[in-house]
Amino acid sequence: MKKSNVSIFVTHKGCKNLCSFCDQKSISGSITPANRDDVVKAVQTAIQSGCSSDSEIAFFGGSFTAIDKDYMLSLLSAAYPFLKSGSFSGIRVSTRPDEIDAERLRILKDYGVTAIELGAQSMDDEVLRKNRRGHTAKDVEDASLLIKEFGFSLGLQMMTGLYGSTDETDRKTFNKILSLNPDTVRIYPTVTLEGTYLETLLNEGKYIPPTLEQTVELCSEFLMQLEKTDITLLRLGLHSTESMNSKRVAGPYHEAFGQLCRSRVMLKKALPLLDKKGINEILIHPDSLSDMQGHKKENLVRLKDMGYSVKILTDDTLKKREIKIIKKEEE
Repeated sequence: MKKSNVSIFVTHKGCKNLCSFCDQKSISGSITPANRDDVVKAVQTAIQSGCSSDSEIAFFGGSFTAIDKDYMLSLLSAAYPFLKSGSFSGIRVSTRPDEIDAERLRILKDYGVTAIELGAQSMDDEVLRKNRRGHTAKDVEDASLLIKEFGFSLGLQMMTGLYGSTDETDRKTFNKILSLNPDTVRIYPTVTLEGTYLETLLNEGKYIPPTLEQTVELCSEFLMQLEKTDITLLRLGLHSTESMNSKRVAGPYHEAFGQLCRSRVMLKKALPLLDKKGINEILIHPDSLSDMQGHKKENLVRLKDMGYSVKILTDDTLKKREIKIIKKEEE
């Protein structure tokens, strides 16, 4: 059996405002909000496909705790029996920081919710204001503390390259998120979609998206910091959907964005250890082979262009993402 979380989208339900970057239908690939029958069907399909009992049921796409209470209860009551039966380990929901309070957390607790993810996006109040988020950085802090007090697993989501942000404000956001000690994080580079306020700003010349290279460099820094913590990175980069791809007009999107960042980390780790004299044998764990080589062997090409002679070998005694260099004289 495999761990295979069931993602159920409630689209724009619960959102009281439209953020600068948001076209939720394109992001989720869903148009009609899920109902209780959709929940049951999706969960039963996952069970039939052989998902393991440590899988989760996840409600994403909107602001779950801000939707109509009866609608929220109908979704939770549809999912809860599958937790009681032991088919799933918990329920994960995504919501806004300003839609968290003790009453709603008690309801989530009663229906088996185990993890709550907050769309923080930025911890800079001016960036939040410019992007029409409708909440403050303090809202994120307060909600995070309350969620942890109630014993939920805390997840925090951030975005890089928002309107009004810089690499420095994004670094401050990331560091502030780490200081809140979440269990999980997601990092999404901002992508400009057709029909959004961000597209208007782009067309008016008021918003200039960061380049893919700039974003990979920044997010690789974040990955290296995360390696020093116990925080789990759930996702790096937007999930590709046909709808999102058709409406994407600008921004540092790449279908293999996560690998680009992981490969950059491996390159940064290797460079200080390499010598341009002789051959460098780079030993890495087998699971890190593709990341060390880079997307489409990008790292190998870059190292060659920089004057390094390298061979990449696998060693399953090493830890994942650990690098060992053996230097040999040219034969």
